[in-house]
Amino acid sequence: MIYLSSFRAVVHAFLLATAVSFMAIGQSAEAQQNPFAGGWTLQSEMSALNFQSVKKQTVVESSSFATLEGTIAPDGATEVRVLLDSVDTKIDLRNVRMRFLFFETFKFPSATITTQIDAAVLSDLAQVRRKTVPVSYTMDLHGISKTFDAEVAVTLLNEDLVSVASTTPISVSVDEFNLTEGLGKLQDAANVTIVPSATISFDFVFARNGTTADAAPAATEKPESVALEVEGDFDREACKGRFEILSRTGNIYFPSGSARHDAKSEPLLNSLAGIIARCPNMVIEVGGHTDSVGSDSNNQILSEKRAASVKRYLQSRDLNPEVLVSKGYGESSPIATNDTSEGRWANRRIEFKVLSN
Repeated sequence: MIYLSSFRAVVHAFLLATAVSFMAIGQSAEAQQNPFAGGWTLQSEMSALNFQSVKKQTVVESSSFATLEGTIAPDGATEVRVLLDSVDTKIDLRNVRMRFLFFETFKFPSATITTQIDAAVLSDLAQVRRKTVPVSYTMDLHGISKTFDAEVAVTLLNEDLVSVASTTPISVSVDEFNLTEGLGKLQDAANVTIVPSATISFDFVFARNGTTADAAPAATEKPESVALEVEGDFDREACKGRFEILSRTGNIYFPSGSARHDAKSEPLLNSLAGIIARCPNMVIEVGGHTDSVGSDSNNQILSEKRAASVKRYLQSRDLNPEVLVSKGYGESSPIATNDTSEGRWANRRIEFKVLSN
């Protein structure tokens, strides 16, 4: 699983990118005065951001992000953005789990790393070609912003290309960015234990703007469009797997005793509508469940009304009404104990499943 470490890696990459601009100073007096003149752009296809996680105590998994964006401004302000929907674990449904359960990309589509580069630190890069420099950067991830210090290796590949790479694996823990709950959801979905930290490594390449080395891609319009999955319609198994994962998010909210979903539920429901649209010739059940607080009859009615409310919202997203049905299960199918507040929260849920072709 990717974890925060991958983000840190991104951060370091940013830093490295800044180093690239310094390297450019090598050939002209004007460049030496301002190594960032004209700006620099991250070359995503030439760059890599990898992360390693450990499950079952000893099984190491390596993953990466496929889509990165970054720039170094003429004043040395550097920003790198990691599109989290592009997480690549090499397994389709594992990617979906990472997106919806861990990163919650429907609410937090990207991680951003920023730093301000001091050209004086790399003033001799054109002569030494490679050096290790300390950097201080800020990372924004999952709604949390934190500042870190690190060292990166900056290598001048040529006067228009520079590499910024991690010198050692970078360790990050999930609790720093409020991702502990997401990690728990991952563990439940995969039925494995996962070490709550990860290590990151990266090698980011930046090109000077306006040179033959610069091949900057167009800005991504929608982060979810970078997800590594088949184009067009999903097959039945892919749909079933996605609905099972989305049923575990816990991101559909109702005020106590109310059948009207809260507006903060809608980012997830909008993503769900997009998946349903790619599952043709299938009937999808929206199932409502409650905890055991209150009478059986009241809980049955409440579950039916909540399921119907979600169904109506999904239909409002231009879905064929015939592909959706709603059903209330009341308190009859708990997935956790009703003796604790956490268990009752887990039992108050909306689930989705494929009924037929």
